[in-house]
Amino acid sequence: MFRRSGGHCVATFAHDEVRVLRKVAAEVVGLLTEGMDHTDPVVSRLFPDIYPDRPEDSQEFRLYTEGDLKTSKIDQAGAILAALPDEGEGEVRLDGEAADAWLRAINDARLAMGTRLEIHAETDLGDELDQAVLEDAGSSRVFQLSVYAYLGYLQESLLNALPEIK
Repeated sequence: MFRRSGGHCVATFAHDEVRVLRKVAAEVVGLLTEGMDHTDPVVSRLFPDIYPDRPEDSQEFRLYTEGDLKTSKIDQAGAILAALPDEGEGEVRLDGEAADAWLRAINDARLAMGTRLEIHAETDLGDELDQAVLEDAGSSRVFQLSVYAYLGYLQESLLNALPEIK
């Protein structure tokens, strides 16, 4: 997937990969811009309480920091949208700053998907996917778990390509 080329991380994406990445990034932007609901477990995962035992202090901290954090998360997802081809397949070339934005955006997408899919640190993704396929190979869960796994692979390949370009 991603490889080093000079001072850039470079990857070539197939048409379906572009579509999936565009959809995932757009969903993160939508989640953060369309009436963000703090009772949504995904929002809580992306914006955790800094003081879980002191809700008033967490609320005050959120008051001063959430706007900038939200803007940053939207910009990072926007970096994915901006770098991808508009349609079809194509190459993506990321400098160090863009690669960092992609890593943060992919992480946010995986946190959101993992929360929705109820994936935890101890979850064996391979077993989870195998079970979902056995239950219904054409289910949306199989697709979502596959996207989640793909994002992990993409994130790892970008991390491996990144160290020498910084």
